[in-house]
Amino acid sequence: MNNNSSKVLFYLILMMSTLITISSNSWLSAWMGLEINLLSFIPLMSDNQLMSTESSLKYFLTQALASMVLMFAVIIIMLNNLMFIIKQDFVEMILMSSLLMKTGAAPFHFWFPIVTEGLSWTNAFILMTWQKIAPLILISYLMNSDFMILASILSVIVGSLGGLNQTSLRKIMAFSSINHLGWILSSLLINENMFLGYFIMYSFLSFNLIMLFNKFSLTHINQLMILFFNSKNLKITLFLNFLSLGGLPPFLGFFPKWLVIQALTFNNQMLLTTILIVMTMITLFYYLRLSYSAFLLNTSENNWIYSFKMNKTFYFIYLHFSFFSIFGLFIISSYFSLI
Repeated sequence: MNNNSSKVLFYLILMMSTLITISSNSWLSAWMGLEINLLSFIPLMSDNQLMSTESSLKYFLTQALASMVLMFAVIIIMLNNLMFIIKQDFVEMILMSSLLMKTGAAPFHFWFPIVTEGLSWTNAFILMTWQKIAPLILISYLMNSDFMILASILSVIVGSLGGLNQTSLRKIMAFSSINHLGWILSSLLINENMFLGYFIMYSFLSFNLIMLFNKFSLTHINQLMILFFNSKNLKITLFLNFLSLGGLPPFLGFFPKWLVIQALTFNNQMLLTTILIVMTMITLFYYLRLSYSAFLLNTSENNWIYSFKMNKTFYFIYLHFSFFSIFGLFIISSYFSLI
């Protein structure tokens, strides 16, 4: 079996393991699905590079620790059915802690930026999106609202402050993912439809940026200006997509945040809503720091031009995705106004 065939096989196992987890009717079968998911993702992470191998080892150790805590909580639940040992709320907190560690939410986020830094952009995108689906669905079954509010607040704080002094694009995207995870946990407090809509929107916006980073092998912020000197359209759309991911109106990224803010306000979660908004402003600050020079009307450029060949198909797909990311809020608002 060649390398491409084995990768396709592992991707299929990865998707099937997630479906096994979210469709299981017991914690033991959910744990089994999470383990299959872990063992299928590890070979995809290891691509014979030192950083990737180190990241895969750190990911394995962290996920193994979380699985051990999850199995410990499952055993306590089974013993509680026979004889009452520990309070149910405490057991649910242990379960949720292990699942939050698997997603990389604060205060169990310590491994997430380090692991993301050593991965390829494709694997980083899978880690930031697909790998969160199964643990988040399991968290929705528990719904310990007080603990979820605490995790949500800590996630937006860590995601906002952690990305301030970063120059690596992977770490910036990782801390942005932690920040968005706080919003996703808040959307879980409302209902699963809100969570699903926010998660799909976040995945789309992240894919739009990571597709470009992967195409030109971008790793640090100082590469952005050098690469896009002779393609101002591409440069402007890139930074507008950054602002859309940050949730700045009137871009598409503001729409799911708008719905979450409205629903939390109706549920009298004013403190949580205020913290989410204020911390997201800090996230927008380091996105604007990246975008500032691109938006200046009077900016100095080098006399030499870095030339690169642009794939027309890629350029066509990227611009259409960017168009929906930038003008999506207008399209959706117009649609609902006509209904």
